Order: sequence, then structure tokens, then C-alpha cells
Amino acid sequence: MSHGAGRAGHRTRTRVQVGRQAHADLERRDGAVADAVGDFVHRLRADRTNRALRLSPLREAGDNGDLYLAHPDPRCMVLLLSTDRGDEMRVLAVRDGVRARDELARLTVEINPVSGAVEVVDQSEADATVVSLRDRATPLFAGYDDRTLLDLGVVPSLLPTLREVTSQEQFDKLLTHNLPELTRDVLLALRDRGDPDEVRRHITDKWRADEEVNPHDWSRAARRAVSQAETDDDAVLGALGRSFDAWRLFLHPEQHRLATGDFKGSAKVTGGPGTGKTVVALHRVRHLVDRLPPGHSRPVLLTTYNANLARELTERLRQLGGDALLRRVDVKSVDALALEIVRESRRETGRPLDDDAAMNLWHTVRVETGLLEYDADFLDAEFKHVVLANRCGAWDTYRRVGRAGRPRISTAQRHEVWQLVQAYKAHLDTPPRRTTYALIADRAAELEQHRMARTEEQARYKQEEQQGRDLVHREAGSGMWLRPRYQHIVVDEAQDLSASHWRMLRAMVRRGPNDLFLAGDAHQRIYGSRVVLSHQGIEIRGRASRRLTLNYRTTRQILGSANRLIEGAAFDDLDTGTDTLDGYRSVLTGLAPQFWRAPDRLTEMRAVATLIKERHALHDTPYSAMAVSVPDGGAAQEFANVLLREFALPVVELGRDGVRSDTDAVRIGTMHRFKGLEFQRVFLTSVGEGQVPHQRIEQYRDTNPDRYRQEEQRARSLVFVAATRARDELVVTWSGRASRFLPPDADRTAHRATDLLGQGGPPSSGASGSAAA
Repeated sequence: MSHGAGRAGHRTRTRVQVGRQAHADLERRDGAVADAVGDFVHRLRADRTNRALRLSPLREAGDNGDLYLAHPDPRCMVLLLSTDRGDEMRVLAVRDGVRARDELARLTVEINPVSGAVEVVDQSEADATVVSLRDRATPLFAGYDDRTLLDLGVVPSLLPTLREVTSQEQFDKLLTHNLPELTRDVLLALRDRGDPDEVRRHITDKWRADEEVNPHDWSRAARRAVSQAETDDDAVLGALGRSFDAWRLFLHPEQHRLATGDFKGSAKVTGGPGTGKTVVALHRVRHLVDRLPPGHSRPVLLTTYNANLARELTERLRQLGGDALLRRVDVKSVDALALEIVRESRRETGRPLDDDAAMNLWHTVRVETGLLEYDADFLDAEFKHVVLANRCGAWDTYRRVGRAGRPRISTAQRHEVWQLVQAYKAHLDTPPRRTTYALIADRAAELEQHRMARTEEQARYKQEEQQGRDLVHREAGSGMWLRPRYQHIVVDEAQDLSASHWRMLRAMVRRGPNDLFLAGDAHQRIYGSRVVLSHQGIEIRGRASRRLTLNYRTTRQILGSANRLIEGAAFDDLDTGTDTLDGYRSVLTGLAPQFWRAPDRLTEMRAVATLIKERHALHDTPYSAMAVSVPDGGAAQEFANVLLREFALPVVELGRDGVRSDTDAVRIGTMHRFKGLEFQRVFLTSVGEGQVPHQRIEQYRDTNPDRYRQEEQRARSLVFVAATRARDELVVTWSGRASRFLPPDADRTAHRATDLLGQGGPPSSGASGSAAA
């Protein structure tokens, strides 16, 4: 039967997906072909009856599906599947050159009876490969009859060719072709393991459709998820065919006006993970630089929470605009910027303590004062987000200050905390003098406010002609003539900056059009406490505050799993309002997250290493596009040792300063270090009870309920951040009992790591996975 893609009638919106094989075809061709296919799909979605699309019937795919050929432009052709619903089509393959039509016409299109997915096989190409290498040896798969191979998921049309494969060389050649994923994984497993029952249990059953497969239901088959992210969004379609580095710089048209718009003052962009906030910030920087007059200064600042993210932003900015763009931009973390300002003043501040040393000092002060009921984490946060944030220089100020977002404590408890703060500062002032990054930020804010006050005073004098000339003559020789440090400031991950950071940044740029541009999301706040921007002199009004809801970087399946981690919690909008994920949606589809449980830590680590090797070997995923997330630094070192020493996998830890972007190695780091990063595949590990959230928060459940709720929400946000770093695949693992953040039946339904290791190889990443969290 045929549904006449070119029939007359009213314009009909058509759902068009681009299949995995077609994505692979686009990756092997130049950008012009990808652009042409992307434009074709856009026009097809708008009106499939448009005669200019030149759809020509090829043949019926089955009782309720038809195959069509089309010319996106004279250079290439596409093969499409149209289903009996009449409102959906799927791009199956792309070819270019003079033989494009013949190559597409010979493709075999069928529904796999195991997975229920649409599969495309170039039977002629496969036959030619095997025949050219044929010898008289016993066929490699002679030990398996057709029924066995079909039951395991091998595509039927490939069976005759497989019977001609007699050597490893032939088999390797066959694998270079774009075989359906299930077929490829089954054949590799049979070659390596040989036992059909094990292959069925560990590979086929993971691919098996949730319901009985109807080999004639093309509509259902076309909608089944695959291991690579897919989309029906016109703009995202073309980006998915690019390299992963290029994908990470893709700016969706809905965000373009934010990156290039004009604002009367400061502007703010919020939105959940994957909505392109960082990409908007990067393109915003380029837009601001493009409008600068020629010069050699760096009047634009791009800043973020830590050095790791700053390094990442530097590399992505270089990819976006090259060294010419970087020469006009300062890219620094706020702490590095603050330290530079303080050192510039030539005032002795002491050696900065790193985070661990600063926490150890709080432990020392607790022991010396005997006030052990206040733990170091609480004291450090109190010092940063109450004492310094509100500039509490005296006990009377601290006693009266508001504590929004902090656990409630009595006046007597405040007095004890004040004693601890004074003891802490006294230790820092004791020779050899030391300081902390929180104090450095506070001091830098003070210095910059003073500098801006002088700058504004000079500007006022300059407006008065005579006094202005006197001032220029007087100060030009002394080097005292001042101007604002920056013309524009762009801030990424704004939710994690402290009040001191904001005071410093506010004083670095004159109030006016496009002065500050902020991108952040309170749902991802894992470091600081809530800061009200308007209290720091940053006023954002009306259309200058925008909320993004379109996620085009994380699949619906991963996003739905992550969203349930933070359901019911209240979050702010980085100012006085509240923010939710209402309307937050994804345009990507893919596999549900996979869940793996292990009886012990070593088994978990070995299982993760095995899965990584499989993703690299079978799916050509670069090591640098995969990452292992852990709760703490000790776990990162453990995983690195197992992956490197036992499995010879290239690994690199995500430290404070990040890693070189061109290192093809698996990234391993704490969930904190994953902020702002993106990967194709993420292994979220150690998500067991007592680890996530850490068991230490239980001490507050009854004694300090406010603190308990805050610590649990921060832990949820941390897992939320790590889970949403994945584009194509999320794998969650744990040893012992599953975290309470995971689905209630996680321990019962998860795959067993012991099965994975016991049979000597991994299951396919095409597995449907357990139910989403």
C-alpha cells in the first residue's frame, strides 16, 4: 500500500526522525551534505505534500510501510521510511555521488524480531567483502544454525553472507560496514564466548523489546529508542551529525537572540541542565568582542566558579573563535581573579590555604575551644555566607544579621560561633601569616569598590572642563588615571558565586548597557548558599531575565530520571523569586539509564571498566567522551588505579585545574568536578546508601532538621548535576544497597555486575536498561 507522499491536500506537519545509520552516513560526509539533509528534513516536516521535495516511491517496506527516495540537493540522496500513520517518516540512509540511487535502492530494510527496531543492511556490499576474501576453510559461525542466530537477534538478511565467513580477516572486514548494532554485538560475543545461552542472557535479553514484536508494525518500530541520541528538532538535527566538540558549541536558534541581544543593564539567563546556558554565555562573549573597536586590550571578562571550569571555557572559546577571540577576553575563575586583584595592591595577605587546609584549620579551632558541636563544614559555610557576606565586623552586627538559607541557631549558639570565627582569624594572622580564598574575595571586593569610587570621581571631574584638564595633567604623569577594569562581564555557573564575589564583579564594570550577563541554575547549586543579586547592586528587570526550558543536550530518558531526584524541592531564581522546572523538556530521545549493582566495591569498579572497554571497542566512543563520576577524591583514585592497572585504560583525573582537552583518556572526577562539563557517556558510580547522600548527614536528622534538609537537598543537586552531564548514555552503579535517591526497586531490577564479569564480557550498550529513576 502507498500513502502518496506527494498527494494533494492541506499542509500536514510531519514527524521526521533521522536514524542511527543515517547519522553515521552524515558523519562520513562533508558539512554541505549534512546542511542539505538538515534543510530537507525541515521542509519535509513543514509540508510533506510539497512537490519541490521530489519524493519518489521506491517500494513497499511491508504491509503498512513504504520506502521513498529523495534528492535534498543534486549532490546527495536519502532513503526514507513512511509509516501507515501518515504523519511520520524516518531518514534511514544517506548517499552521495553518481551511484547514490543504486546504493540506496539495494539496501535491505527490515524489523528485527528481537529488538523490534528498524534495521538497514547493505547486503550487496557485505557479500562483496566476503566473496573477495573467500577461502575453503570451515565457516566461522558453522556451529550455529539459522534459528539460533535469528533468536539471538542477527538480522535475517545477513545470514547467507555469514555462512561464507571463514576467517577472522573476513569477519573484521564485515564489521567495518554499518551493521545493525544488535547483530554486530551478538556476532562479536559469539566469536569471543561461544555459548549462545550466555550471549542470549547478557546481550540479546538486554535488547529485547518490552512487548511482543509485530514484524509489520513499522510505526512502532520507527519510534523505538536506539543507543545514539535522536531528535525531531530541525535545528538540533544538523548538530547531532557533527563531532562531539562541535556539538558542545551548538547554539539553538531559540537561544541566539539572548546571545546577541542588547540590554539596558544587566541580564540573567536561567534554566535546567542542557538548555545551553554555557553555550549562550560563550556566544555572548564572541558577540561582545565583535562589537569592540580594534585594539589589544581585554575589555571582556568571562568568569566562573573554579579553575577547572575556567580552563574548559577557555578551550571552548578557542574552538568558537580561535586565538583572535581569546586575545580580547580575560578568562579566569573568580578566585584567581580575586587573588590577582589583592596581589596587585601589594598588600601582605599571607599564603592562601587550599580547601582541605582551610577545613583542617576549623578542626583545630574546634578542638582548642572545646566547641565540638559545630562541625567544620557548617563553620566554613557560616563564615563565607553569613559573616563575610554581610560584612559582619563586630559581634553586634553578626548577632542581628538575617540568615536566609542557613540553619537556624539561637543567640547563645551565635555567640559561640562568633568565638570560633575570631579564633580562626587569629590563627590565620599568626606568623607565618595565612589566608583563605573567601577572605581574599572579600578583600578584593573592598579594593575594587574603592577603585570604582575613584574612577567615578575622576569621571565627574572630567565632565567639568577646566577641572578635568587639571586632573588629566596632574595624574597622567603619575599613572593614577583610572578607568573601569572591564566593559563587559559574562558569568557562567552564577549560582555558586558568593556575595563577596558578586561585590567584586559589580565594582569591576560601570553600570550601563550590557554590563553584566549571568548564566546559572539554582537546581545545580552545590557549593554556596543563596545570594540575592539585587542586594549586591545587580538589578535585573523585565525581559533582561530569561528562563530557558528547551533541553537539547540530554535525552528525555536521562532527563526524566534526573528530574525525579529533585522533585518537591524549592529553588530560587538567583534573586528574590523562585524557579521550577515546569515546562522543562528535551528534544532528544535515546535509551533509558542503565542500573548495575555489585556486591562489593572492587566488583563495581571492574564492571565499570568492562563497560567502558565495550563502549570504546564496539561503538567507537572516544575515551575522552566518557567519564566516571564518584562522590569523593578517594574514590576517584581507587577507580583510576583499577581502570589503569587492571584494564590498561587511559585515564585522567579531573582536578582543580581540569585536564588537557586533547587527551584521549577517560575522565574520572568527583561529582563536584563535573559542573559545566558534557560527555557522550557518563558512568555515575558509588550511588549506594551511605555514600549518596553520605551517612554523616544522619547526625542532623533529629538534632538539626534544617541542616539535614539542606544537606540532603545539596546531595540531590549534586547527583542531578552529574547525571545530566550525559548526552547519549547514563550508567548508574553501586555496591551494597542502592541509594534512597534511586527507584525503590533498583536493587531488585538492576543488572548484576557479577554476571557481567563472570561471563568474560559486557552486554551491549543497546540495552533498554532498567526503569528510569
